Formats: sequence, structure tokens, C-alpha cells
Amino acid sequence: MILAKVFAVIIFLVMFFFIVTEKFERHLTTLVAGAATIIVVFLACMHSFDAVWRSINVKSLFTLGFWYGGGESASGINWATIIFIAGMTVMVEGMGHAGFFSWLCLKIAKLVKYRTVPLLICFMIMSSFLAMFIDSITVIMFLASVTITLAATLKFDPVPIILAEIFCANLGGSATMCGDPPNIIIGTALGYSFFDFLDNTGLIAGVSLIVIIFYFFFTMRKPLLESEKDRPDDIVYPNPSDSITNKGGFIGAIVVFLIVVVLLVTHSMTELSVATIGVIATILTIISTIIAYDFKTLGEVFKKVDYKTLLFFVGLFVVVSGLEETGCLEVVAHFISHISGGNILVMIAIILWVSATFSAIVDNIPFAATMVPVIQAMAATAGVPLETLAWTLALGTDIGGSTTPVGASANVVGTSLSAKSGHPITWGKYCKYNAPATFIVISICTVMLFILHT
Repeated sequence: MILAKVFAVIIFLVMFFFIVTEKFERHLTTLVAGAATIIVVFLACMHSFDAVWRSINVKSLFTLGFWYGGGESASGINWATIIFIAGMTVMVEGMGHAGFFSWLCLKIAKLVKYRTVPLLICFMIMSSFLAMFIDSITVIMFLASVTITLAATLKFDPVPIILAEIFCANLGGSATMCGDPPNIIIGTALGYSFFDFLDNTGLIAGVSLIVIIFYFFFTMRKPLLESEKDRPDDIVYPNPSDSITNKGGFIGAIVVFLIVVVLLVTHSMTELSVATIGVIATILTIISTIIAYDFKTLGEVFKKVDYKTLLFFVGLFVVVSGLEETGCLEVVAHFISHISGGNILVMIAIILWVSATFSAIVDNIPFAATMVPVIQAMAATAGVPLETLAWTLALGTDIGGSTTPVGASANVVGTSLSAKSGHPITWGKYCKYNAPATFIVISICTVMLFILHT
């Protein structure tokens, strides 16, 4: 077993190295690492076909609890997470094709009369709100694109607004189970509902958002006002209604979105699993798209789905399963429990700040997937509430990822879009504004977690 532990850790560390350095596409990295875990750790070292089957975890798909009843996910590949993300991605692509996001952004811009500072505040709030229900990567993809388009028309620098949007998307994503991939992983693995997150992380995220709005207002106000002074008088402002090319498709996309939101909000009462909700989102989007458009358009929607991210999750979960099966994660849990002396406040501080620090350096998705079984072991050995550790981990990974341009996938997407439009965001500029904001919010989280969970 010692040899299995050594190889499991080596494979994990090598995988992390290649994810961080981006030498290969990250889904290829995790798939190769997952295959290495199965061949080297499970078969060559452990001689256990049972470990392979537990890791692949296909049998969970054929149980009633996976689809209905709120059963917790077994170890191995978390298929509920993958199916849910796939379904939400299909729905969001349908909404994007219908012009919903462009219409919403332009509508708000028109309401504030295209003034840059009110636009900053409104887009921050919208970024946080949308990220509560839609993956933050998608939120930034559409928000940043519209911001860049508006900046070209209104003659202002889009970088301050994009930086604020990125931060608020990660912050808003921490408020609910479906907002950020780490929360989806935590929620599906531990059986928490939309309202479980909203009542705990949502409260802290809401308080933090108020503080952060003031922070970005005072730090970004001057450059935005200066760029607004140079705006020509003969600008033709974009019309929000021009974003809607098919009214039936637009209405259908909104109806599908509202139905899915209701299902997410009520899934603790209906006992529909998030996997089932993901399937329903896909089916409703298919029906809506075919009715409003045609099968060709449906094909275009499915082509835009990020299948590489889904494969990334498959490989990642297998590698983490290798650490779990060999007992490596239990060792980490015992170590944290030991240095904290069983003190829940010290545990909260360690998990929160370590999560935030690691998530600033590496993608927060693999870190969250790795830490879920760790906090489960900590709760069992130290006798502390698992819920407290779960909310701490969610906040640390979600918000800590905002520190650097590579800490979260939304950061990478936002900065890449800005660079392609001719507005590169350097590491220095990004960290100058978003690193202090992260420190402020993590400090707020520390205080509020101490107050709420002691």
C-alpha cells in the first residue's frame, strides 16, 4: 500500500504541474493522469479491480438515489457534477444563441444612459447575480464580450469593468451550489441543496459584495470618468432589441431558464437530484430550440458545448479517487486536525486561507475536488460539523481564485477576451486591483465564519 500511496501522490503532483504550466490541454492532462492512476495505482500496486470500479463509479448512474431522493455521491467519478454542468452548459448556449445576454447587458447600459461609472456598478451586480445560477465562466464570457463591444462604441477602457466583473462573478458564484464548479463538486458530493449554500455562503457573499462595490467604485471611478470625457457627441448608441433575432427563441430561452432556476431552488423539496435537473435543462433547451429554430441550429448549440471541460472532470475525479483509495487524503486530514488541536476556529482559518492561497496559484476546481474527502475525514476524526468545513472550503476556493489571472477559469476567459480585443491585462495590473479585493473578502469570510459557527 505504501508504494500505491507514493505513485498516487506522484501522479497527482505531475498532473497539477502540467495543469498549472498549461503545456498540454488540461483535459488531456487529467485523462492521462486518470489512466495512469488506474493502471499503476489500482492494478499494478493494489491489484484491485474493485478500486477501479469504485473509481469509475458507473453503477451509481443506475440507482434511483442518483436521479431522485437526494442520495450522496459515492467516491470516484462524480457523474452528478458532470451531467449537471453539461445540462447547464447546453441551456446557457441556447440562451446565448437567442441573444439573451447581449440584450440584458445593453438594456442595463441604456437604463444608466451609457455612463461608465453606473455601468461599472450595474455590471458588477449583474455579474454576481447571474453567477448565482449560471457557471461563472459563461457569465464572464458574455459579460466581457458585451463590455468590450460597448467600450469600442462608447470610447472607454473596458479593463476596469472586466476586472470587477471577474471578481464579482467568482464572488456571486460562491453564494449558491450551482454558481461555481467547486460548489457543484462540494454540493453533489455532500448532498447539499441550493438553499443550504444560500443560507450560509450566500449570506457572507452578500455582505462581501456590498463592501466590494465600494472598493471598485473608489479604485476604478477616476480612470472611467477620464475616458468618458473623451467620448464624441455623435455616437450612435446600440439598441438592445437588435440583439433579438428570433422573438420565439428569445422567449423560449427565458422560460427554460426560469423553469431550471425554480427546479434548483426547490430541489431539496422535490428531491430531484442535480443530475436530473441537468437532464431536464438539456431536454427543454432541445425542445425550445427545435420549435423556435430548426435542427441545424440545435446542432450549432451542441457544437459550442465545452466537452473538453467535462472530460477534464472525468480524469480529475479518477486521480483524486486514487488519493482517497490509498488513504493519502486521510493522512492530510489527520495532519490538519493535529496542528489545529481539534479547535474549530483554527480549522476554519487553516482551510479558508490555505484554500484561498492554493486557489490563487492553481485552478480551484482540482483543489476543491481533492479537499472534499479531506474535510469529510476531518469531520469524522475531529468531531467537528462537516457543514462548517464545507462552507469554509467553498468560500476559500471560490474567492481565493480571484487573486491571480490563473486562479479560476473565469479569470482566464475574461483576461483572454480582453487581450484579443487589444486591451491586454498584465499580471501586475490584474493583481493590483483584484488581489487586495480578495484579501478584503477572505478577511470578511474569516470573521463571519467565526461568528456564525462558534
